[in-house]
Amino acid sequence: MPTSLSTRLLFDFHREKLALEWVAGHSGGARPINVCKPSPATPFSAPSSLATSSRTPENKALVGRLNLIYPNLIQVVGMSEMSYLAGLGKNSHEDALRQLFEGKPAVVIMTDKEHASPALSAELVQYAERSDTPLFISRLSSDAIINHLHYYLTNLLADKVVLHGVFMEVLGIGVLLTGDSGVGKSELALELVSRGNRLIADDSPEFSCIAPDTLNGTCPALLRDFLEVRGLGVLNIRAMFGDSAIKNNKYLRLIIHLKRMGDEEVRNLDRLQGNHSTCRILEIDVPQTSLPVAPGRNLAVLVEGAVRNHILSFSGYSAANDFAERQRQYMVQASDETAYS
Repeated sequence: MPTSLSTRLLFDFHREKLALEWVAGHSGGARPINVCKPSPATPFSAPSSLATSSRTPENKALVGRLNLIYPNLIQVVGMSEMSYLAGLGKNSHEDALRQLFEGKPAVVIMTDKEHASPALSAELVQYAERSDTPLFISRLSSDAIINHLHYYLTNLLADKVVLHGVFMEVLGIGVLLTGDSGVGKSELALELVSRGNRLIADDSPEFSCIAPDTLNGTCPALLRDFLEVRGLGVLNIRAMFGDSAIKNNKYLRLIIHLKRMGDEEVRNLDRLQGNHSTCRILEIDVPQTSLPVAPGRNLAVLVEGAVRNHILSFSGYSAANDFAERQRQYMVQASDETAYS
């Protein structure tokens, strides 16, 4: 799918699902759905092993009911809008239609075809032809059209970033495995799949900001189902483990960063709290846990342990705080026993 599209492509993609008919303004088929200029790429504070990012343009309101003050790119005219236009005086009625098309929407969609006024339909066709504005009609309701297109366009035109790593579903949540090349990400992913977890994307997962606090991760079509493991080559995980070993998309909830550390670095790690931080991606802070890579460490077990600990932390539980509180109570109890002895 493209990251921006014309009205003609929009019509082709959704013609059957939304029961669309193109009745006027065919010469405007090249109008872009996204007309805003691209904003500069947002700095991405993350380990150097992650790839560069790219952002799609920041968009105005994409789709909605008829709005003449803040026009939508896709103006939807349903039963409520028809009643409103029919109730206007002649001059106001003509002014409203003129404003609608002078706002240069990418497309006007007239819904509830069976209940549409023939006179209003003819007027819309006339204005659409005069202004080269694509006019679609559908038998579906305005709510059905708006909900479907809003979801589709929000995902299609969302800010996106491609990261270097392996994206997986581990114990039900989206986990991105990162680290320097050759650190063992793919081998770890293969072991996690063999333990019942699921692969989403190897090497270049793509993340989209679909809500203020949500990153949706997917796999480019070319790489879907494949995992490259040094010494084994490219493996088809779906063919090896079945459909249940593959997941199409998942929200990113945790980053596991694999890092080679020397003995001194390992000794300096916080043994109570662990090595936790956050990684900022597309203006969203994602929790990150760094795991030392060393011979003899079972990284698959450690990753699953990190995920379980993250789930507990998300629910408000902290093992480190629990342990510290238990120590405090023990010291208070010991102090009291000493005082009474």
